[in-house]
Amino acid sequence: MALVVMKFGGTSVADMDRIRNVAAHVKREVDAGNHVAVVVSAMAGRTNELVSFVNDASATPDQREYDAVVSSGEQVTSGLLALTLQSMNVKARSWQGWQIPLKTDSAHGKARIAEIDGDVLRTSIQAGEVAVIAGFQGIADGNRISTLGRGGSDTSAVAIAAALGADLCDIYTDVDGVYTTDPRIVPKARRLEKVSYEEMLEMASLGAKVLQTRSVELAMTQNVRLAVRSSFDDPNAVPAVGKDGSSSVGTIVCSEDEIVEQQVVSGIAYAKDEAKVTLISVADKPGVAAGVFGPLAAANINVDMIVQNVSADGATTDMTFTVPEGDLAHALEVLEAHRDDLQYKDLIGTTDIVKVSIIGVGMRSHAGVAADMFRELASKGINILAISTSEIKISILIDAAYQELAVRTLHTHFGLDQTGA
Repeated sequence: MALVVMKFGGTSVADMDRIRNVAAHVKREVDAGNHVAVVVSAMAGRTNELVSFVNDASATPDQREYDAVVSSGEQVTSGLLALTLQSMNVKARSWQGWQIPLKTDSAHGKARIAEIDGDVLRTSIQAGEVAVIAGFQGIADGNRISTLGRGGSDTSAVAIAAALGADLCDIYTDVDGVYTTDPRIVPKARRLEKVSYEEMLEMASLGAKVLQTRSVELAMTQNVRLAVRSSFDDPNAVPAVGKDGSSSVGTIVCSEDEIVEQQVVSGIAYAKDEAKVTLISVADKPGVAAGVFGPLAAANINVDMIVQNVSADGATTDMTFTVPEGDLAHALEVLEAHRDDLQYKDLIGTTDIVKVSIIGVGMRSHAGVAADMFRELASKGINILAISTSEIKISILIDAAYQELAVRTLHTHFGLDQTGA
């Protein structure tokens, strides 16, 4: 008998037909003798609707009341799924974050989990009752409802799995696993049977939308095995989770030690929501970089890739870096406000770029991967604007027009194409 946490996102519970489909997936696990906790998101589009109501009510809403409103979507879904399970003769009850309790800090709208007391929840589950839990929410100081930020239901599920000591945390979504890259761009992309926490963390942070970054980070630190599965598979055709917490479908996200053979490159990710900022002719002297990036940090603008080109006489430098696309206007305002201090000649911002990354723990033990990547892109006439690396990742910035060509080229070159496709 396994203890399984199952998480279903907004598209999986978008209407009553899909909620009944989710209930069938849950019943399969119950019928197999497993103990089950289910974490649900709000119905697709409901959170956006609730946010619009809040913004209509107040131009500067109290974040505590914001959380009270937007968390209600998950409350509705958890109640509806519990009712549906009961109608199928499955013992179930709904749980809100405050009832567990799932305690958070007081950063309303983007709270972080501080503690979960899983004793009452565990007792209920071990008595054979399916716990249907509202994701995305918890309880902060002052007995105020808090929310974990968009995509927070994934984090709720992983945290609850850790608190319960679950054998597996199934993340059900609209895809049947983690792919080597986006199948919409590369039809020969293939589903990975297993991927390490570190690789998944890089993929999630670099543009892959299958899992939320915070949830992968939490799974890695708490050693929670994840499985990415599709809620649209026929519930009756999918095997239940094994007694050892194994899953024969989807993609398992686990420790690197569980993966016998590591490819040099496991996946290709891309992100289109990047913007490039270039400062022309900045004085090349100590303290200038701090003068540029200090004000940006103070404005809560994250800087990613950085390239500096010093002039031939060594007197000035051009400095290029990337920020999230949504922060471009703010970044330009901040730098413009410090023009007198920085004394740059010109300031340029553009969104017509894309970040493409190759990811793989196998790169740790293989030299020359970067040179190989750059050589292959050069053969296709793709110019690299910036580069950043880590132990298991190489990211490049290129013109947006070359996105698909770069992804397809690298996917084929590093042997990720499905054979026979």
